[in-house]
Amino acid sequence: MKHRLLIVEDDPMVMEIHKQFIQKSNNFEIIATAGSGTEAVELASATQPDVMLLDIYLPDMDGLSVLKKLRALNVPTDIILITAARDAASIQEAFRYGAVDYIIKPFKYDRLKKALDTYSKMIDSLGANDQFSQEQIDLLSTVYPPKETAASSSFDDITDLPKGLNKLTLRQIVVYLLKQTDAKSAEEVAEGIGLARVTARRYLEFLENIDKVKLEVQYGSVGRPVNRYRPIQ
Repeated sequence: MKHRLLIVEDDPMVMEIHKQFIQKSNNFEIIATAGSGTEAVELASATQPDVMLLDIYLPDMDGLSVLKKLRALNVPTDIILITAARDAASIQEAFRYGAVDYIIKPFKYDRLKKALDTYSKMIDSLGANDQFSQEQIDLLSTVYPPKETAASSSFDDITDLPKGLNKLTLRQIVVYLLKQTDAKSAEEVAEGIGLARVTARRYLEFLENIDKVKLEVQYGSVGRPVNRYRPIQ
């Protein structure tokens, strides 16, 4: 079954190029197009597409506002942003509100194809089972990995992991830490990634032992001091 797709783009020429590209795919069906944010919200609410290609720069409201409105309305549509906006605040806000990908204009259509293929694999995998084990969830994460920063490549030389630790989870923790502006505790890392606190602590202690993160002890007025971790880049 094809994934139902809505394209939101105010430039008619770019819209036509998007349409021609999507129409070549066997996995996606264009159900509607919109040239403004207001129209996008109305169409998404009415048609409930599986996924939306969304530009940020629109004539009436920006794409991030569209994304927020859809989340407020509980519209279950996944968002792939295609935009010239490359500032850190826009990117962070997009992922914070649940965008599944972020493609910067101008781009090669191989990049869009990769985004759509990856999305299709992820959704098809989710639809194949009613219940998932942790191992199956980890495999889904390898299909659709967390967004990385360029600095994460400095951690790629970590190969020998202690028993019970895996490379995927380690990388998720590293990427999470690199995105933060301040040191994080094991509890904050666990909440940010969706791990048990004891699991996050094991990975953080391992990274500290191999000098990949720096331990910073925060002392409060009451209670025990809190261990916080900052990546060494």
